[in-house]
Amino acid sequence: QVQLLESGGGLVQAGGSLRLSCAASGQTFSTYAIGWFRQAPGKEREGVACISRDDGTTYYADSVKGRFTISSDNAKNTVYLQMSSLKPEDTAAYYCALDARYWPRRLCRAGPGPEFGSWGQGTQVTVSS
Repeated sequence: QVQLLESGGGLVQAGGSLRLSCAASGQTFSTYAIGWFRQAPGKEREGVACISRDDGTTYYADSVKGRFTISSDNAKNTVYLQMSSLKPEDTAAYYCALDARYWPRRLCRAGPGPEFGSWGQGTQVTVSS
């Protein structure tokens, strides 16, 4: 089983930046997709950005393209989400998720599967206007 631990959330003013980190531990896979999801109260979960550990292929939701950047450090089993030009509508709980069988687009669009997927506990991001 894979454990995912997020960090880096907090309160930031609109227009500001924040970087989230997600460290994977436990059972590791040689290949997987990992990414970030968010959910605000009363809204559906959204796959924000996902990346392939194999070749760095990325997928971004339209709502964050040009503002968020996902990257990974495979040696540290850590993935980052650099968020810039933050807006109040980016306020949400942000979760890290991984799936050993999915490519980034599928992971972000469908979420991790029950057999090879894992979720982190989440970290809160609040953007004030």
